[in-house]
Amino acid sequence: MKAGRILLALFFIVGLLGVVFNGSVIYSRFFLISALLIVVSWLWARWSAAGLGLTRGSRMLRGNVGDVFEENYELANKSIIPAAWIEVLNKSALPNAAGSRLFTFIPGRQKRSYIARTWLTRRGGFQLGPTRISTGDPFGLFSYGKTIAPQETLVVFPVIDEIQSFPFPPGMLPGGQVIRQKSYDITPHAAGVREYVHGDAMKRIHWPTSARRGQLMVKEFEQDPQAEIWLYLDSQKVIHYEKPFEQEELPLESMMFVKRPKFKLPPSTLEYSVSIAASLVHYFIGQRRAVGYVSAGQTFTVHQAERSERQEAKILETLAFVEANGALSIAALVTAQASQLPQGSSVILVTPTVRPDILHAVDDLQMRYLRPVVVLLDTETFGGPRGTETLVDSLHGRRVPVTVIRCDDDLSQALSGMSSTFKLQDMRPWQTPEFSP
Repeated sequence: MKAGRILLALFFIVGLLGVVFNGSVIYSRFFLISALLIVVSWLWARWSAAGLGLTRGSRMLRGNVGDVFEENYELANKSIIPAAWIEVLNKSALPNAAGSRLFTFIPGRQKRSYIARTWLTRRGGFQLGPTRISTGDPFGLFSYGKTIAPQETLVVFPVIDEIQSFPFPPGMLPGGQVIRQKSYDITPHAAGVREYVHGDAMKRIHWPTSARRGQLMVKEFEQDPQAEIWLYLDSQKVIHYEKPFEQEELPLESMMFVKRPKFKLPPSTLEYSVSIAASLVHYFIGQRRAVGYVSAGQTFTVHQAERSERQEAKILETLAFVEANGALSIAALVTAQASQLPQGSSVILVTPTVRPDILHAVDDLQMRYLRPVVVLLDTETFGGPRGTETLVDSLHGRRVPVTVIRCDDDLSQALSGMSSTFKLQDMRPWQTPEFSP
């Protein structure tokens, strides 16, 4: 395009100078043709660009790292003038974002559509855009375009590894015992009735009492005696480590998505911790257990224990954005929130720390009659300091179930294999071991 402009400018200047100083017909023709070509090309590019339109969207705005995200593009030439070429440039911050295309000769009042597939390799939120569309004249002298602002945001959840089994917490006592605490869920343990409040579910209305009192009354329930499961994600900034890493390029067959690409987690303690937490949430929600979540990264976040799929979505969305920039240690995190947990609940601590804070957290939980389980990342394999083995020995001395995750471990196997190493002697005398089927 630049070379064409220079050549046309030379023709124009030579023709103009020839007309002024020589007056020959050949110079007049150079001047008129070059001037006409400039005007026509400029008008063509301007009118073509004014008629450009683009819509992009997807049926799903949620995905997991390792998935293939599909997005539909529809490019329209609304002008009556044909477009010699149209370039679509996807300027989204989504890594390896697909969607950029170059089209040649699109007649007026015509559309082109296509599907772009992007391999999701990073968790977080990504705007689908902005998108730059541009066109120009057939001679490549001028180009104009417009930038379309993003309309939607894609949220990428962490990697979820399928877990076959994990230490399964029993209820508070053999046979169960009602927890004297109100529940928003319907449980087998009715606690009484109260007046209807706007927003209460119709299925909670107790019709006999309502008919007797002449006003709507709803049933209240107490928590199920099954123990809750709480996940504590250690996001303290100073304890996380990461080795240098470059994402491998996709082979040709994977780029064509003939088969699903195999994703490998970055060698980062934070990414492994987030993936472990996501996998455990998915597993326990699938087992219909009430799961709660606590972390203190950029914000202090607490999700009260629930057993619905909506709870899983809430925690996964939190994990999609969590960062290792917190100041609270795992011990401080436990102290700040563990007093609100029902006795007998299991608390899974996911941490890469090599500091004695984890031992203080475990002691605090056991004094509150809670059941700590530790998923400990070996920081030495992630480029960090030694000390994991010493902590493991101390945790075993406290009869606390612990599993060590190393860089490049298969998380599905490592977490599923924890049940087989969860021995009776790993529990306090008042605990009763129980495992998933």
